Amino acid sequence: MKTTNPVYTGLPTTVFEVMSRLAIEHGAINLGQGFPDVDGPDDVKRVAAEELTSGLNQYPPMMGVIELRQAVAAANARFYDLDIDWQEEVLVTSGATEALSDCMAALIEPGDEVVLFEPLYDCYLPLVRRAGATPRLVRLTPPDWRLDERALAAAFSPRTKAILLNDPLNPAAKVFSDDERALIAETVVRHDAYAICDEVYEHIVFDGRRHRPLMTFPGMRERAIRIGSAGKTFSLTGWKVGYVTAAPRLTDPITKAHQFTTFTTPPNLQKAVAYGLGKGDNYYASLAGELEAKRDRFAGDLARLGFAVAPCAGTYFICADASPLGFTDDVALCRTMTVEAGVTAVPMSAFYDRNGPKTFVRFCFSKRDEVLDEAIGRMSSWLAGRARASA
Repeated sequence: MKTTNPVYTGLPTTVFEVMSRLAIEHGAINLGQGFPDVDGPDDVKRVAAEELTSGLNQYPPMMGVIELRQAVAAANARFYDLDIDWQEEVLVTSGATEALSDCMAALIEPGDEVVLFEPLYDCYLPLVRRAGATPRLVRLTPPDWRLDERALAAAFSPRTKAILLNDPLNPAAKVFSDDERALIAETVVRHDAYAICDEVYEHIVFDGRRHRPLMTFPGMRERAIRIGSAGKTFSLTGWKVGYVTAAPRLTDPITKAHQFTTFTTPPNLQKAVAYGLGKGDNYYASLAGELEAKRDRFAGDLARLGFAVAPCAGTYFICADASPLGFTDDVALCRTMTVEAGVTAVPMSAFYDRNGPKTFVRFCFSKRDEVLDEAIGRMSSWLAGRARASA
């Protein structure tokens, strides 16, 4: 028989799915996959329910309902002082992953190069390769994940079409500094490239930081595509509502790609997200504040167990080095910890194209405190048992 597409044929099942299945099989606490274990705001859900039963349930406008596109434009002005034309510069997608796929399909051609940062979210490389482009990887090294200026410069070439920037960065929990963002922006402009900016954790940053989109930097208003996610902003990851903000010259082809991918997104969810984006500052402060408290609690507990905990400036995730506990294989550790301790994490090496660090694991802390406490208790008992067995 004729071959199928080599990018996806034989591609391993995502590490999140693999570890989640293992967690279910062994009754483990799943701190691997990045989602909260409680639903988001009741008022946002209520709007969705009311719209479902009393509103229209046929095809909404392909670019998104007016209310949500206007709300996205208003949020850009409110949080970042960006003047966005909701009619020409906002597109609603079925989640941020669809938005990323649409951007790749619309902007990238065979023979192009796309610059990405490692560690990286697992869909990035397949999407780049399916578009016919060559990924050029810039490695960020733990525990501080600092951007190396020479490595960034070396990744760009005359064939560079775009850079894909995830900020705040999953899985490393890094928030890029303004100096790093300025360096990226200057490099993009110098090479006449685009910036596809995955900013789904924009409202989940800690320690007094404020997110600043790359679009706000000099020369980037016409080059940057901003991708946001209601799933992360409202802890409703199953809704799969994303939004793209970009100049009309970029929105037009991205919208065409969207038109032939999902075409649209459930209208009741769109209207509920429009309502949610207008929530008061106290909501956004509590979102970050509650997760920051969980980070502090869980990071301290991991450190007491003997992990070397890397800095966590944002997102749902903490990365920890297990080498002080004697572990040298992150994949084996995550499998063993799931089976023997009943706690599931994700190996950080899965977020690299090849030859990633072998002793770091990623934990998701967007869980109820009692769940995190139970996970720490299980790991503590497991590590104590291993210590007794080796004594």
